[in-house]
Order: sequence, then structure tokens, then C-alpha cells
Amino acid sequence: MKTSKIVYKGGLRTGAVHLASGNEVITDAPVDNKGKGEAFSPTDLLSTSLGCCMVTIMGILADRSGIDITGTGIEITKIMKGDPRRVGEIIVEFTMPQRAYSDKEKASLENAARTCPVAYSLHPDIKQTISFHWPG
Repeated sequence: MKTSKIVYKGGLRTGAVHLASGNEVITDAPVDNKGKGEAFSPTDLLSTSLGCCMVTIMGILADRSGIDITGTGIEITKIMKGDPRRVGEIIVEFTMPQRAYSDKEKASLENAARTCPVAYSLHPDIKQTISFHWPG
């Protein structure tokens, strides 16, 4: 089954439709690469996908284990490299909600995040810098 359909809209903008839901994502080229920067760039989406995937896998583990991670915050920083232009590093910073997590729960959640499908799918040359800020 096909996943999405993308249309180039001109002006360095695309529209990508998720075929199963009909939801659309707009992308723009970033300002530092001749774009307007009015929407996520494709490399922004790549970097953001890592954080979304990590917390989704954590959520699956949390649901199965009876751990509430609702409200988990994630900040993504994308660092570009040149020659050729590419994503060189993705920094993922988790801020966990105010709850009493055991050391075992913390270790399990961190492992779940680090072993998500997107993390495994990224080229090994893309550095993944992951940090967790736990309450307390």
C-alpha cells in the first residue's frame, strides 16, 4: 500500500498527503538554502521524525507497563554539514513530566527511545545526541 503522495507546488514548496488519513504536510526550503522557511524543511521533518518515533516507542512501552508519560516534551536541534549538504547531527532533548519514575522505568524508557525504527534507519554518519531530563 502506498504511503503518501507529494506534489511540488512551486517556490520551493511541497505538499505531502498521507494517503490513509488525507492529512497534508507542507514543506519549504530553509532560509539558508534559498527558501522562505515558512514551514518545516524536509531535513526538519527528518530530524523531527526521530523525536516523534522515539516518544511513540516509549509510549508503547509505557502503555504496556502502566507508566504515564503524557506531557513528555521533546526539543529537536538539527545541525547541518556541507560537502555534500546533509544533516550531520540531531540533538534530542527529552523533558519528562513530574512523576516518580523508578530507575528501572527510566532505563527501559531510555532504551525504548534509542532503539526506535527511525534511529535505526538513519545513516550511522548522522550523530544522534540524546538526553533525558528526569524530574527530581
